[in-house]
Amino acid sequence: MAVKLTFSLDEETVRCLRTTAERLRKPQSQVVREAVAEYAARAGRLSDAERAAMLRAFDRLVPALPPRPARAVDEEIRRVRAARRQGGRRHAGHAR
Repeated sequence: MAVKLTFSLDEETVRCLRTTAERLRKPQSQVVREAVAEYAARAGRLSDAERAAMLRAFDRLVPALPPRPARAVDEEIRRVRAARRQGGRRHAGHAR
C-alpha cells in the first residue's frame, strides 16, 4: 500500500533524483524507496573509522587484562549466575 507524503528537497537533490531516475529508467518514487532502504540498512553499521577506532581500543585494552586461571573465571561465572537466580541485588527491603 502506497502512502503519499509531502516534503521539500533542495534543488541539487531534486536534480540528482531526476537524473538518477532517468538514467535507471525508474519512477522517481522507486528511486527514493530504494535509496531510503539502502540508507536504513547502512545506518546501524559502524563506519570504517569507527570500526578501526574500536579495534585499536580492543588491542590496547586486552593486553592490559590481568591473566586469570580458567578455574577462577569459572568460579566467578558460577557466583554471578547464582546471584542472578536469587534476584541479584534486588531483595526484600531494597528500595527502588
